[in-house]
Amino acid sequence: MTAALGAAALLAAALVVPTPAGAVPPGVTGSASLAATATSSASTPAEPRARSSRVASSRVGFDLVNTNSSSVLCLPLPDGKGHRVRGRLVAPRAVLSGRRAVVTVNVLVHDAGTGGWFFNLRRNPTYDYATQLAKRGQTSLVLDRLGYGRSPLKDGGDTCLGAQVHMLHQVVQHLYGGRYDYLGTRSDSTPPHASHVVLQGHGTGATIAQLEAARFDDVDGLVLMAPATTSPSQVALQAVGDQAGTCLDDTFAPYGATAADFRRLLFATAPRGLRKAAVARRNPTPCGDVASLPGALASITLGDRDVEMPVLVLRGGKDARTSGGRVSITSESTLTRRSYPRSGSALTLEKSAPKMQRAVARWLRRL
Repeated sequence: MTAALGAAALLAAALVVPTPAGAVPPGVTGSASLAATATSSASTPAEPRARSSRVASSRVGFDLVNTNSSSVLCLPLPDGKGHRVRGRLVAPRAVLSGRRAVVTVNVLVHDAGTGGWFFNLRRNPTYDYATQLAKRGQTSLVLDRLGYGRSPLKDGGDTCLGAQVHMLHQVVQHLYGGRYDYLGTRSDSTPPHASHVVLQGHGTGATIAQLEAARFDDVDGLVLMAPATTSPSQVALQAVGDQAGTCLDDTFAPYGATAADFRRLLFATAPRGLRKAAVARRNPTPCGDVASLPGALASITLGDRDVEMPVLVLRGGKDARTSGGRVSITSESTLTRRSYPRSGSALTLEKSAPKMQRAVARWLRRL
């Protein structure tokens, strides 16, 4: 199995998917989109006063089936078994206590090589994205995707990006129906139902979130952080090639052959302490995800690029993983872009993170 995975994954090292001839440039969605992009933050309501005492969190678990009903081709196939996928619900205290109904749940979908910790570094409050959103009244589900962190998988060849898309869809539906569980001290309580869901993804997580939104059309908004472009950099291609080589002999592969490579791929301005914390927490990538990456990127470039909900695209001007190119996304509603010129890919951990947090919170309030 591992040899097949490695051979398939090696294709990703040479992947540069062109924009189809005659296609509408991503992001050009008519006057409504342009108006949304030009909206001034001065017209938005003042943010709630941030108080950490108003924020609570709880571990949660979802029972999901590892199957693929997305447009992404996966070879070999996912194992088709049930798995417990874990995460953390981070919200205003009134939400978890049941005193206030949830209006929106933001599902935070991490990249290859990271994990749920990317959005919830609780020892670094300024850069704890989920908690900062909660201080502004938002509720977030911080996921560990299957094969990462608290959602272990024995064989990394038993899942793929198509299955990750389908499992994310299951998470969305379970949130609407309240079909998930508190873990630990709250295990005898009923978790909140979502009336609206927004997907927020970083890197490969952005690809997964976009494919879910395009395929199933069951969410109300989409935030893409450092999404893949039509022009990946040589550094990014080398990282995938290194993973492909590892997958010839194993079922998991590190993202970034060394700690220095990992830092180079993700960071430009992140404080040293955060880089150290990130390296200590990085997770290897399931080789099924590596092998299915070319198909996933082809799907969003040539197929599932159109969505009906509002989209916010966030990019760093110093992102080492892209050499320019377009983000393959078109929204039939509105599409807003924000760029942080000095930041790398890891936008939640770069020095511009507070500015980005404010921009996302304002955008969410306009949904």
